Amino acid sequence: MAQDARIRIGFIGSGGNARYHMGRVLELPNVEIVALADPNPAMLDAAKRQHTALADVPTFADFHEMLAKVEMDATEISTPHTTHKEQILASFERGLHVLCEKPLVCTVADAHEVIAARDRAGKVALLSYQRHYQPEFRYIRDRIASGDLGAVTVVSALQCQNWKNGTRGSWRQDPALSGGGQLNDSGSHLLDIILWITGMSVETVAAFIDNCGTPVDINSALSIRFRGGAQGNISIVGDATDWHEDVTIWCERGILFMRNGRLQVADAAGRYSFDQMRGGSTPDRNFVAAIRGDEEVQSPFECGLRVIELTEAAWRSGAQAGQPVVV
Repeated sequence: MAQDARIRIGFIGSGGNARYHMGRVLELPNVEIVALADPNPAMLDAAKRQHTALADVPTFADFHEMLAKVEMDATEISTPHTTHKEQILASFERGLHVLCEKPLVCTVADAHEVIAARDRAGKVALLSYQRHYQPEFRYIRDRIASGDLGAVTVVSALQCQNWKNGTRGSWRQDPALSGGGQLNDSGSHLLDIILWITGMSVETVAAFIDNCGTPVDINSALSIRFRGGAQGNISIVGDATDWHEDVTIWCERGILFMRNGRLQVADAAGRYSFDQMRGGSTPDRNFVAAIRGDEEVQSPFECGLRVIELTEAAWRSGAQAGQPVVV
């Protein structure tokens, strides 16, 4: 695609997360948002109030109607999790590129289906795991891949937030729409980034899961064995009073600490911190650059497949009182 060619994007979903994406898209040169689809008219109105540049953009209650009536090159999808599959497949059938919010889909079978559809369509497909674009996580990934710290031996990660109370009464606690609880929601980011920065895959998981009186998983404790022998512990705590996140990776010759967005390293040079690293990008910027042929997709659908493989196995183990399950 020519550098000066205009890229036309239609949004499926116009809630708070979608509006965040809209703001980033509107900052990109030669990119236009040409339509919005959402079954809730209040969300469509909110999008136009927040982004006045969209005042005259056509809106639709049914995304199928939007795809049929408006000429576009791509869609960005930010909707309840279990609706992603249909929206992704419909977009590929129209010959469109797709950016989808996490999680990609809610079953391993569906992940394989949308990846196969992408390959048949020959289109750009990006999963919006924004941590792939943060310089701190890219530094960690590069250090591990370089081999100078030796092999990864142990991974420990914790994510906690007031997810149970914050999502009470919303679609996120309705399994028919969410496909699962915090492990499948914000926890998806944590599972993904561990797999992405280490480059490792999971062999076995044993999980203890507590729904805390809700229809979906709230607190999850995962013990993991990676292929190659590394060990891991991941805690997803959705019934917490405050937010905190901690990822620690032990290697043979060093340790990488990522605590609430602040990176520390302990290696042969000592222990030192990075207060604020420069650089980075966004999923939306990478999406447009990939459509133009300028960049490779940095968070492909395969990342979503790996996450749902681990998530499904953890759910099965949790249902079996923590019995180990092969991923």
